[in-house]
Order: sequence, then C-alpha cells, then structure tokens
Amino acid sequence: MCQSLPLDCLVSVFSLLQDEDLIRASTVCKEWYDAAETPWLWRRMCLQRWSFCNVSQLLSDAGTHSWKAYYLRRSHLEMKMKTGRSCADYTCKSLRGHKGRVVGVVYLAGNDGCADVWKQTPVVCSASTDGTVKAWDIHKGISLWSSPAQSPMQDITVDPGQSVVVTSDSTGAIKTWKGATGEEVACFQSGFSRTTLLSFNNGDRSFLMVGTVLGSLVVLTCPALSEVSRHVVCDSFSLNLLRSSPDRKWILAASRENLDLRPKVFYSESVCLAAEDEERLSQSLPVAGCCAAVFLPSQPARLALIHSDGRFNNNTLSVFDLTLKESKYKKETQAQQVASFQVALSHRSDVILEARGSSTLLVTDGNHLKVYTIKGELITSFEDHSQPITALCVDSFRVVTASRDLSLRILTWRSDPVHGHTLQSQYQLLGGSITRSRGFTNVACDHSSIVGSVESVDGNDVLKAYTFDF
Repeated sequence: MCQSLPLDCLVSVFSLLQDEDLIRASTVCKEWYDAAETPWLWRRMCLQRWSFCNVSQLLSDAGTHSWKAYYLRRSHLEMKMKTGRSCADYTCKSLRGHKGRVVGVVYLAGNDGCADVWKQTPVVCSASTDGTVKAWDIHKGISLWSSPAQSPMQDITVDPGQSVVVTSDSTGAIKTWKGATGEEVACFQSGFSRTTLLSFNNGDRSFLMVGTVLGSLVVLTCPALSEVSRHVVCDSFSLNLLRSSPDRKWILAASRENLDLRPKVFYSESVCLAAEDEERLSQSLPVAGCCAAVFLPSQPARLALIHSDGRFNNNTLSVFDLTLKESKYKKETQAQQVASFQVALSHRSDVILEARGSSTLLVTDGNHLKVYTIKGELITSFEDHSQPITALCVDSFRVVTASRDLSLRILTWRSDPVHGHTLQSQYQLLGGSITRSRGFTNVACDHSSIVGSVESVDGNDVLKAYTFDF
C-alpha cells in the first residue's frame, strides 16, 4: 500500500515530477492516481513548455479535452517532428494547379497551438504569376478555391482573424478575398507596379500596410481597403521591408535599394488614425543601408537590423529598444541602441534575419545558418545545405530552412546552460526531382505542418505539404 497523504500534499510533491514520472506515479494506487490526474499539474506543465497555449480556449474545451490529453498529444506530435521518419511521422502531398511561379505562401488557418488541435484543418493560400490566388486543404491535398486569373501576382498576406486573403498584382491592384469562398471583397488601385504588403491588427481594428515603389507607406483599412494615411519614408526608392512588433505598437519601414537610406519606425496608433491634425510619431534610426530586420518575440519593442556603410564585407547587426516618451505637452519616440556587432556576410542581398525569445538571432548567409546572441557571440553555425537558403521559419520548438538544393532542413531548439538556447540539426525533407525543379523558394509553417513552394523547370510551380500526424 502507498502511504496515505492528503491530496494537496501529494499534488505539491508531484509538481516536482516530469511527465513520465507523473504517469508512473499514477499507477501506484488510487490516491496517487487522483493526485497525478489533477488538472493544475498538467496545466502548469503545458504553460511551462508551450507559451503559445491558449488558456481561455483550453478552459472552454475542458469538457471535451483535458490539459493532460493536450500535453500528451502535443508531446507526441513534437516527437514526430523531431525524428521526421517518412511515412511513420508525416505525410507529404504535392499541390498542383498553378501555371506560373509561386510568389508567396501563407497560412489562412493553421494549428496555432490552441486546444483544438484535434479538429483544426490547415488551409494554405498561394499567389502566382499566373494571376491567381488559390486556397488549399493540405490534409486532403486539394484546392478549395481559385480566384479568376488577372495580372501576375506580386505579394500575398492574410488577416487570419477576419479570414481574409490580401494580394497585390503587377498593375498595382490590391484586393481582399473571402478566405472561405475566394469571393472578391474590395479592390484598391495603388497605381504602383510594385508593392509590399503587411497585415496589421491594432486592437479590434484591422489594417493593411503597403510599401510602394516610390518610398511611401500607405495605410489601408482591411478588408474594405479605404485609405487612412500616407507617409513618405524614402523618396523615389522602393519601400520593400516592412515589419511589425509582436505587440503591434511599432512598425518598421525600410528600403533595401540604397545604402544611404535610413530605416524608419512608426508608433502604430499615430499612422492608423485618420485625423489630419494628429501628430505622426516616427523616428529615423541612426543607421543606413538596412537589408534585414526583425522584432524579437519575447521583447516586443526590441528591434534588430543588419545594415552596411557600403564598404566590402562591413556589415553590422544593431539592436535597438524602442520607447514612447510622454510628457504633459507632447509625445515622442525614442530608440536606444543596446547592442552592435560585425557580421561576416558573403551574400548580403539574400540575407534573412529572424529571432527567438529576447536575445537569440538567426542569420542566413548563402547556404549557412548562423545563431548569435544579441551581444554578438556566435553560438553555432550550420552548413546543412549545398545551395543557398531561400526562406526561413522560426518558432519556439524548431527552425525550418528552405534551399535551392531542393530540401528543407529541420532543426530543433534545446536548452543551453550558457546561452539559453541553441539549435540541433535533425533531418531533411526532400522536395522532388532535381532534374525537374530549381529548388524551394518559399516556406511556411504552423505547429504541425510545413508547406514549401518548389520552382519547376517547366514554369508551373508546385507546393509540397508535409503534415505531421497526431
């Protein structure tokens, strides 16, 4: 017989156990079983392991699924994503239908880590130079709808909260589409041959940030596409680098076209207001020649940029903390530099910068993936690909790199006693025949699937969808 202790005492002791030990303890006797099944224990482990857990949804679904069931199911999924055994851990489907180059792939609905991982069906949207945008059920491997053909597409984004897809084409037409049916909602004629799109939510309002070829930032409502405000950032140069902070308080706008241009940060509320007399709160950062930028997920007002003064191989990664200073009579934005260090880049034009947490930065350089601390220490470097990396996905569990060598490489995070986090390379996913394809050009991920676009030799690009089974 097991020793009889009050339930609250057993729960307190069991809080020191890991999941496997907790399951073993539940088999000892009824008292231990009752203690080990306490929802608080499993809830605590869920929130410690997955910061993205949607607590409100998990509580609302308590009658259907428990915290323990969620923990065990997602742990099982992560094990499969870590081992990546073909047929045993995932299924791969080829999504065909585009008659041109795929310019973008985005999730309209995906497994975002909430409680309803049992029923969620990922829907991915793709835009192509064939003039269409398509929605796909990646579990079934079928097209759900396709828009009428128009001018070649240039960019695509989504507003998941409203289930709206947004595209821009080579004539400057920006359109919103109903995610469920593909029906056109609104059209805005920007008048620009090239635009860069960024979906943006400010409280309960949805907006679309548009970077134009002449250096203006245009703010539109979404999905109606009514113009709210317009701001010149870099006159006569394409505004092709837009980023928003995780808390949606800051927007970065920059151009990659000129080494003398400075990136600009906007306080989002000031550009999302239609009042003509409202002060636009913005600031040009004290660096020039920006080629990549990212806000750090766990410290929303922390911005990292890679920039250059034009000299050969003289590239700098700088980190700024952004604040809004308020006094009795005015408000002003401030940017304090908290770190700066040199990064060696051999392929500056194609560099990608991403981040994890509040102090870990990932930089691609050709076929290399490098992991830095914000203080400039190189934690590790990978050369898993034989051709340049073209796209990168980062979340709290893994990193996915896409390459011209027609492979996706999966790396997983692990705790490091010195640096906090580092990466471990796991396996690769192949995209097909190298004789018929030119490699991966885009990649998108949710918490249980990966979708990449493969550039085909015949000009009809294909999507590859890898779904990891629960």
